[in-house]
Amino acid sequence: MKEMALAPVSSPVTGELQVPGDKSISHRAIILGSLAAGTTTITQFLISEDTRRTVEAFRQLGAEIEENEASLKIHGHGPKALHEPEEPIYFGNSGTTARLMLGVLAGLPFFTSAYGDPHLTRRPMDRVVDPLSVMGGNFDGRNNGSYLPLAVRGGNLNGIHYKLPVKSAQVKSAVLLGGLFAEGTTEVIEDTPSRNHTETMLQAFGADITGSDRHIRITNSKSLTATDVTVPGDISSAAFFMAAAAIVPGSELTLRRVGLNDSRTGIVDVLSEMGARVSIANKQTAGGETFGDITITHRPLKGIVIEGEIIPRLIDEIPVIALMATQAEGETLIHDAEELRLKETDRILATADGLNRIGANIEPTDDGMIIKGKSILTGGQAEARHDHRIAMMLAVASLIAKQKVIIDDVSSIAISYPDFFQHLHKITRE
Repeated sequence: MKEMALAPVSSPVTGELQVPGDKSISHRAIILGSLAAGTTTITQFLISEDTRRTVEAFRQLGAEIEENEASLKIHGHGPKALHEPEEPIYFGNSGTTARLMLGVLAGLPFFTSAYGDPHLTRRPMDRVVDPLSVMGGNFDGRNNGSYLPLAVRGGNLNGIHYKLPVKSAQVKSAVLLGGLFAEGTTEVIEDTPSRNHTETMLQAFGADITGSDRHIRITNSKSLTATDVTVPGDISSAAFFMAAAAIVPGSELTLRRVGLNDSRTGIVDVLSEMGARVSIANKQTAGGETFGDITITHRPLKGIVIEGEIIPRLIDEIPVIALMATQAEGETLIHDAEELRLKETDRILATADGLNRIGANIEPTDDGMIIKGKSILTGGQAEARHDHRIAMMLAVASLIAKQKVIIDDVSSIAISYPDFFQHLHKITRE
């Protein structure tokens, strides 16, 4: 455990930052680059504990991956060049690695076993194991394959038509990756659009994938071909500094080259609706992904209702949105976010408990929160519950607290943002 005490600041949040590469896109670039034929170069790759798990998983399967700072080069020979690993694959704390890799392992014609750390071991895997089993994947593990560790006997998949029972890009992606290996057409149907990085990248790598009206179809008729990937800045990481500028009076902060994929920009919409000034400049598109510079200027915030189709577009940002809501005039209601209960921790309870301990007034509900503003954050002891997003949210909260915020353990932040505290210091230097 790594406890940290953070003192409030008396100056505005100013300057500019380049946040690290998008975690979701980094994971997917490794997966598709390792399945493709040819050399794939990934620039601005996020090097973190989570993405490291995906890199090492493919190395165990025989992929040739070179690393040079934040650039990776994958020398791919297609899935037939991959082989049965000699040892169990370790997924660490990475739910993205686990669920997406299960889609790949279900299609590879050999045996694999995999496990995770104690936190990942408690997270449900049946949401991907169930549809992949219907496709023909053979899984065994605790509670009929619902939890890690898991054994996978892959190969001989068949396409299915699958309506997502949950709003989850990870489940959608696992089924689509299985569809790369399946005979016939695999179709995924979603009621509410979730982040679409997998579909976008599959198209860039030449897969036979089509989609319209929330129906996504893929076949195994085309092999993947290597392509270079430039990873934009992670909007989920940028959100913590966007929130910092929104709650510290007098602040103006620019975040460079942040991903602006429409399926991820719910945080931008919420900030604008709450009253912050948000401007976007230098928009560009590469490899199907849009990015640009986001500038946040502090203005008084007001409470709003957040629910419905916007929730999948900001699901990872809800803890820091809750922090912003504590500084808004009036009440903020968050509904339809029950997926938060199945993250690294129960993020509904973790967010409410963490902020309430330092002076907020938040009532957790079954599918969200009722946040009463405007609260004076007094500071004090708070628990991150080994969740990187809770730890970073509490660190941002310390900027406006009356006394120090003491976070019990910040080590989880390395999962997604190893340089977080250096960047926090850079924009709050007095």
